[in-house]
Amino acid sequence: MTSAAETSLPVPSYELRARRSPIQRVWRIARKKPIGAVACVVCILLVLVAVFAGQLAPHPVDAQRFPRLQAPSATYPMGTDNLFRDMFSRIIVSSRISLGVGFGAVFVGTVLGTVLGMLGGYLGGWVDLLIGRLLDVMLGFPPLVFLIFFLSIFNSKGGYSMQSYLLVSLAIGIIIAPTTARIVRGSVLSIRNLQYIEAAQCVGNSANRIMWRHVLPNVVAPIIVIASIQIGNAILAEAALSFLGLGIANATHPSWGAMLQDTRAVWERAWWTAFMPGLAISLAVLSFNLFGDALRDILDPRLRQGS
Repeated sequence: MTSAAETSLPVPSYELRARRSPIQRVWRIARKKPIGAVACVVCILLVLVAVFAGQLAPHPVDAQRFPRLQAPSATYPMGTDNLFRDMFSRIIVSSRISLGVGFGAVFVGTVLGTVLGMLGGYLGGWVDLLIGRLLDVMLGFPPLVFLIFFLSIFNSKGGYSMQSYLLVSLAIGIIIAPTTARIVRGSVLSIRNLQYIEAAQCVGNSANRIMWRHVLPNVVAPIIVIASIQIGNAILAEAALSFLGLGIANATHPSWGAMLQDTRAVWERAWWTAFMPGLAISLAVLSFNLFGDALRDILDPRLRQGS
């Protein structure tokens, strides 16, 4: 017969978590991290705007038939620029290049940084020393100088093309890879001597198999976090390159940085020509950074124990 003491025992927290539906878990996380939840929604909206930019833009981006330097109004929500173009349409379409290069660069940087961090952290010895010195050199080189140098050599023609798109993404990916590599290396060092890794070594698994089948799944969380944060940095780098004329934007394929470059001569008398593209850049960078910060708190087991 069950006693009253046994029936009044609390249900373990892990059982409560198991009983929650995915929607309940998402809602609970959103209540605990409201800023991160809002940032996540903004990030999703930005991606949707980039994907459906052609359908959302009310006017063609290269149409030059609107009043010149018209201030923001109900007809022109973000005003018009000095070349008689609707800025609202251009900011929507510009998200394609700005976010596309951002995601592409982060993919390159994450893959490169993960490989270097895994090799250095697990193999150690001269491999770790060599990779460590390489990362020191990359981190010590001014990022903007490297980008200008790299693109001046390999993408001297510029313009909108798949080659330029890939080269700009590669260049930005290279400068963000060292940060990812350092984080991955630190995570690998913290688990390299754990029992399950030693057990995998004892049964004869190769170093290559252990790294990619046993170590990598346990460092995915910090990789996801740093990748989400680096998207904002990549968007900012692309904007800087486009402003300097080294990006891939043109009249029919604009980017937020290129919009700033096109209108810099009229900033003093048409504030919206600088404010609107700058607002788009700031919103994207801030949203991805806040989302990455919230994601770090959610995926960190030390911070998750009380949830």
